[in-house]
Amino acid sequence: METTDPPASLLCREVKDRRGRVYRVGESAADILGHGRVWMVVLPWLGMTGIACAGYAFLTARGGLRDAHQWGGELFRPAGLWALCQTAVALPAGLLRESRRLTARTAVLTGAFGTLLGYLSLAFAAGLPLVRLGFAVVGGVSAGLVHSTCLTLPGKWYPERRGGPTGFVASGLAFGAVPLLPVLGSGAGRADHRFLLAATGAGVCLVVASAGWFFRDPPKNWWPPHIDPLRVPAGPVARRTRERNPPAVRQFGTWQAARTPALWLMCLCVLGTAGAAVLGCRWLVPLAREAGFTGHTVRTAAALALTAGAGLGAVGVLSDRVGRRATLTGACLVLGGAQFGLLAAAGTGSVPLFLGSAGAAGLAGGAVPALVAALAADHFGENHSAGAYGLVAGSAALAVLAGLGAAAGDPGGRAAHGAFVLAGCTGLACAVPALFLTAPGRPRARRIVPNPHPLGEEMA
Repeated sequence: METTDPPASLLCREVKDRRGRVYRVGESAADILGHGRVWMVVLPWLGMTGIACAGYAFLTARGGLRDAHQWGGELFRPAGLWALCQTAVALPAGLLRESRRLTARTAVLTGAFGTLLGYLSLAFAAGLPLVRLGFAVVGGVSAGLVHSTCLTLPGKWYPERRGGPTGFVASGLAFGAVPLLPVLGSGAGRADHRFLLAATGAGVCLVVASAGWFFRDPPKNWWPPHIDPLRVPAGPVARRTRERNPPAVRQFGTWQAARTPALWLMCLCVLGTAGAAVLGCRWLVPLAREAGFTGHTVRTAAALALTAGAGLGAVGVLSDRVGRRATLTGACLVLGGAQFGLLAAAGTGSVPLFLGSAGAAGLAGGAVPALVAALAADHFGENHSAGAYGLVAGSAALAVLAGLGAAAGDPGGRAAHGAFVLAGCTGLACAVPALFLTAPGRPRARRIVPNPHPLGEEMA
């Protein structure tokens, strides 16, 4: 073990493991933040919940927007452009954060006020061009700043068990739907859509900005002082977590990570699962109507798909226990199988199967981004995990673009069945690259076969 003394105002030191990776130990989270690191989980959860609430407010008010402006199916394109901008900004935001030119606090505050501007323009827009610029571009970029910052921050503060904290923050996407569930899909937002959008924008700005004001990234190479990074933990749970999710062999820069096969395998998983989720969301209602399900059943299925992500904290803890790669593989299999479950439910008229499959699809689809965010830090280190995650998250933009191409269509009939078959096959196929995910510089564990002729044994 090598020990050096970096310049720091607090008593700390840097230690190196046998591969040369540096860990900065000695400073507690309370020394750096003035409070416990649990707040770097609770506050990002609040930010994620707020920004999700803004997205669901658009779904609630779109009926009122159609009635007031006669925009009809054209509303799908601003929504798709909003999602595209949200995914596209993850990479530049991550690069700026890792270079320290954009702090976590500044990113979230900017996103909070940009979201307010986006929803005010949506509420009082006179035409679609202003909606595309104000809501889709400004609001989408702002939502992406908040989303990527909140999702990657907990993994930096919990490098020894980042799955649970990251999953808990990701569950905020589901809890953001809860305040709007009473009016989501009921038509209650038609008359008061302007008030709903303006009030949601103001509320989101207040909540997200208040939480983001306290955001802070840890110092480079930081490691909690009560855990020895050079020794295997003695406790069985901590030891299993370290064995199933070992820390990165070194800190990879964003572009160094881009030259490894692991990052591109993650991109394939994100691209495929995002495509399956887009197809499922686009054709869920037409499939249900064709099967003859009631409007109440359709709304319940949509609500389950949106709120099933509340269990992502448990999925994150599971990934700490059994391994991130195994959990990601299982999430891909569940997502693909759920699409076939929806098809089977539509064919047999089974309401329980339909609702259960919708909930499973929502949970598995939400689990993939959270698991990939944790995997990016596991494989490439915490110092540049936001940039690496930005590269991976950007691959979902291709799926959003494909969804934009079909947004103005009139899905139904054979198209709905074909879409769910494609979504199911895609989700199942994504489990294959997940199986081959190996951290760069760390060889895949191989089964040791005993020597049939040990030394000292006389051969026949």
